[in-house]
Amino acid sequence: METLEERTFKLKRVRTRTGAVLWLIEISENHFFIEQNPKKNSKYGFAYRMLKQKYPEFYMFWEIKDDRYTGRLLAGAFLTKKEMDQVIMDLLKNDEFTRYEDVLEEL
Repeated sequence: METLEERTFKLKRVRTRTGAVLWLIEISENHFFIEQNPKKNSKYGFAYRMLKQKYPEFYMFWEIKDDRYTGRLLAGAFLTKKEMDQVIMDLLKNDEFTRYEDVLEEL
């Protein structure tokens, strides 16, 4: 079984092709998690904007392994389940959220 002490992680800032500066958690050379771009015109971008406005300490990261999105989401927050449930319900009722397609971030 692997323990956290056996792995090292690097946290750094990166700039995407569009100029957005995002956090990146580097696991290895070709395996990392990149922060959701809050300016992205997608459902996830919109959701992340709302969450960051309400809870600035919230972070959402997407996994990229072997140059492909895995679809795995890593979220970090200091939210209670009740707070998170309310944010999700507000998002689902919001017209702006429903107009976006699910679009992955371009690096």
